Amino acid sequence: MGTPRLGRSRSAPYNSRALTEQAKDQQENGKGEITCLIVDDHEVVREGLRLSLSRAPHIRVVGEAADGASAVSLAERRKPDVVIMDVRMPGMDGLEATKLLTQRVPDTAVLIFTAYSERSLLGRGLESGAKGYILKEAPHQTLLKAIDKVVAGEGFVDPALMPAFLSGDREDMLTAREREILQLLADGMSNADVAGRLFISQETVKSHVRHILTKLEADTRTHAVAIALRDAIID
Repeated sequence: MGTPRLGRSRSAPYNSRALTEQAKDQQENGKGEITCLIVDDHEVVREGLRLSLSRAPHIRVVGEAADGASAVSLAERRKPDVVIMDVRMPGMDGLEATKLLTQRVPDTAVLIFTAYSERSLLGRGLESGAKGYILKEAPHQTLLKAIDKVVAGEGFVDPALMPAFLSGDREDMLTAREREILQLLADGMSNADVAGRLFISQETVKSHVRHILTKLEADTRTHAVAIALRDAIID
């Protein structure tokens, strides 16, 4: 009778440790995972993007859509960390879809993914609420960097697009609302103060600030204010 009991007592701790280590491994493997939704009206582009992202162990594609309306509906159900969004699509385009996503799924970051590099599209993309903008011909590592950045709450603009950003006056790159917020920041207001003054949410203020920092190539709000004062964007 004693021998079976010893067998069970020796095997139980071993199985327990094995299960604990397995659970730990599963937790570590899932830690830091980024879920992604791909939106593009061309199947070959979606397939290529999906294959490219499959090379990144921390990124998991949770869905695909061929138009803006489908993208919004799918994002509401699956709540991905990031949506890689084409701009020109039939029906609801990517910019309109981005506006809706920003309202309905605010925790999801949108990364504009397009072959078009006109300044007008660039500005409209960021104004729609997108956290970043990247060209379809961008290298794989640039795409991964863009995804990591926007999911972390930072802005990202494809380095290849910076000449488009800088081709005109800095003041022209900022919207009237962004200049207004920048002026209030220069006056010493916090995000909460600005939100109260303009009757908008603090998240909206933060979004505007991210766009301002990206457009002015500033590291901090103080840096952005200094650039704006130097270039006479604000008083």
